[in-house]
Amino acid sequence: MIEQKFGPRRCRDTRKPRADQCPDVVFYRCRSCNSLFPVTGGQALEEKKILCCNVEAERLSPTDAGEAKEFLELSYQITGGYNDNAVKVSWKTKKQECAPQWIYLKTFTGGYLKYVMKEKRSPMVFALADTDAFCYCDEDPCLECVFRCKRGFTVYAYSEGTGLLEMPLDRMTAHWQTREKETER
Repeated sequence: MIEQKFGPRRCRDTRKPRADQCPDVVFYRCRSCNSLFPVTGGQALEEKKILCCNVEAERLSPTDAGEAKEFLELSYQITGGYNDNAVKVSWKTKKQECAPQWIYLKTFTGGYLKYVMKEKRSPMVFALADTDAFCYCDEDPCLECVFRCKRGFTVYAYSEGTGLLEMPLDRMTAHWQTREKETER
């Protein structure tokens, strides 16, 4: 029998966290210096006035990532199984101005923001820990089965060419049943 080892990032919860425990996030951007202001918390969805460079910051309204596919194609993969759970966000673009400048992963407990440097190639990896790393199985990569462990997570990506894009992590595919049957043989 193989001894199971528990990594320090592994979630030990017995139930999937509720997706609504973390407040929504709203993004504001300064038109002058391009500073980014992610706002979460009690009144995040209400209109805020954020001043930067003596001007009011612009509130970014997300568009479904599928609608901007011809400019910036976003995708994700959940990897790592129990101990090294991560979300890999990939992108393809034909125009440099449509390449993401930053990517934000909203999770069960908060969020992760990463800036995409010009020399950075796809994918961007977001390592998960504790409750955010909850998963039902140890498959690597994720089989995207009916449990959808990361349902409630959302990827936000911003570029000058596309604006703010939003992609929920709720994909479910039928191929997990095929792989399950193959392992039974």
